[in-house]
Amino acid sequence: MIKLKIACKVFRNQIKKKKGNLKCHGVLSRRRKVIQLVQNPFLHFRTLIHTYFTNTRTTDPIHHYHNPNTMPTLSETYACVPTTERGRGILISGDPKTNNFLYCTARSVVIRNLDNPLKVSVYGEHAYPVTVARYSPNGEWIASADVSGTIRIWGTHNDYVLKNEFRVLSGRIDDLQWSADGMRIVACGDGKGKSFVRAFMWDSGSTVGDFDGHSRRVLSCAFKPTRPFRIVTCGEDFLANFYEGPPFKFNMSIRDHSNFVNCVRYSPDGSKFITVSSDRKGIVYEGKTGAKLAELPSGDGHKGSIYAASWSPDSKQVVTVSADKTAKIWDILEDGSAKLNKTLSFTETGGVEDMLVGCLWQNAHLLTVSLGGTINLYDAKDLDKSPLSLSGHMKNVTVLNLLHRSEKMLLSSSYDGVIIRWIPGVGYSGKFESKQFGLIKLLAAGEEEIITAGFDNKVSRVPLHGDDFGPAKQVDIGSQPKDVSLAVKIPELALIAIESGVVLLKDSTILSTVNLGFVVTACAISPDGSEAIVGGQDGKLHIYSVSGNTLTEKSVLEKHRGAISVIRYSPDVTMFASADLNREAVVWDHESKEVKLNNMLFHTARINCLSWSPDSRLIATGSLDTCVIIYEIGKPAASRRTIKGAHLGGVYGLTFVDNDRVASSGEDGCIRMWTLTSE
Repeated sequence: MIKLKIACKVFRNQIKKKKGNLKCHGVLSRRRKVIQLVQNPFLHFRTLIHTYFTNTRTTDPIHHYHNPNTMPTLSETYACVPTTERGRGILISGDPKTNNFLYCTARSVVIRNLDNPLKVSVYGEHAYPVTVARYSPNGEWIASADVSGTIRIWGTHNDYVLKNEFRVLSGRIDDLQWSADGMRIVACGDGKGKSFVRAFMWDSGSTVGDFDGHSRRVLSCAFKPTRPFRIVTCGEDFLANFYEGPPFKFNMSIRDHSNFVNCVRYSPDGSKFITVSSDRKGIVYEGKTGAKLAELPSGDGHKGSIYAASWSPDSKQVVTVSADKTAKIWDILEDGSAKLNKTLSFTETGGVEDMLVGCLWQNAHLLTVSLGGTINLYDAKDLDKSPLSLSGHMKNVTVLNLLHRSEKMLLSSSYDGVIIRWIPGVGYSGKFESKQFGLIKLLAAGEEEIITAGFDNKVSRVPLHGDDFGPAKQVDIGSQPKDVSLAVKIPELALIAIESGVVLLKDSTILSTVNLGFVVTACAISPDGSEAIVGGQDGKLHIYSVSGNTLTEKSVLEKHRGAISVIRYSPDVTMFASADLNREAVVWDHESKEVKLNNMLFHTARINCLSWSPDSRLIATGSLDTCVIIYEIGKPAASRRTIKGAHLGGVYGLTFVDNDRVASSGEDGCIRMWTLTSE
């Protein structure tokens, strides 16, 4: 035991001496792990410490140390869009000091900048889907709530350090607001009994009032931004309740609406508040007493449910958004009466996706959010100017492809049938939301067409006409597709993997359906269409020569210990790579069929995707473990470069844009561009 204590002291001193080198990749937290490991007498101290400060790979439980000069850096993020729900408004909020704004999608809070929409950060520490997030008045903290009734309060700096976590309600939280002094938070939503609203101190969680008066789910709440403080809540019981405090107590119920009251908002100067409802009414009240002042004129009003409202910074105007697909700007006079100033119409698909369900007026910017998730960013000083549209995916981005054209363009698809174009350096460039081929599981892109497959037995070939799709040609191949591969030099030729074999497709004609006698999981066809590689459930790679409509087996390669998940030829066709569900990737020499790069076993879960750089020098793999790993041909696999936590929930799409940039997509709905610095 004495020797153990001496060893611990020696190794702690070594760590202190190395402290100056521990500045990146969370190494400081790993230093704490080393100290914990050093205290374990069953681990070999010298090996552990040597591993920690060198690039020697070992199986010991300490991460491999990478030189920071070689690590990929995040250059752009093409963010997902807010999660929306038909018949419900959504809440977005911002920080006027930084022009950042927040919205929620799945289990993440997305932070974006109005001046630079490609500047994106994501907070993904919630265990349940997030419903609302708001900045504190000083901009130093963010409070975010989820469907479990939990509120997390975390800092806007230092990697979003968690300040507090409170279980506020027994059900979903629909809205929350900070008090102007930043000391209190009020939250509302669903709960058991009469527990629909709660106000508490942000640092201790102690309750600061009783909120009786509601009998059903409370959809929105507002905190008066000036003293004396007031709280107004509204919900599905058609009521808006008025509370005085602190400590807060019930004052009165406002019964002016005849349907769900969807949103209540105080003006920044605290003199008034407005409620909007599914009865198409908007009503302005006096801020201190709750007395009714005026209604928004019905003649110029919305023709559908009003879901959200937001005041201008000077408290003289308010914007409302509705299911009638319009946003209306109202001038609010001193006596509370309103006059229509401007109507903003939104049309993208012409369907229900164009309904407007959220809005935000922040500084000189005005935002509206549609049911389809598209954010339209207007210049509040020049509303006649066309808005900037920010869109993206709402679901898991399962496929990411580089479109083979003169200009670099990315195509991403999610299983809900949305295909989006992205231009590196610009971001969102347009959306393909075609109902003609339904849900999408697989997608391969050529120069003038794409080929897609969903969860039925059909494959769709869709021509690209400029920035739009032509009519799709659907082919029933008789079985659900497992993988799709296009012959780049002969784009009309495609290879489709099905469970029992493969299908050769030329244009919209089936050349042959070949039963291969094993369960097929992945496939690839060479650029010239002369060769096909088929991977099986048994982990074997079968190589076939393709002649006309026949396949002739040439060889079988055995190296994998799990079902093959993906196969890709290198651009120069001198190599090909394969990966499996047992987290291993292998690079093969095309001519000799020998292993070119071995021991690519650094993922901790199945590999979903892989991609080659245009010069065939680099290969990247993406995994369910949320990581992207880049290997270099000719160097040992241990010299890899790892992007940890690339996508919350796993990486599902990967493609090189050029030799120095790789794009990834994942379950979080985001597309990220990584710059690879040269060694």
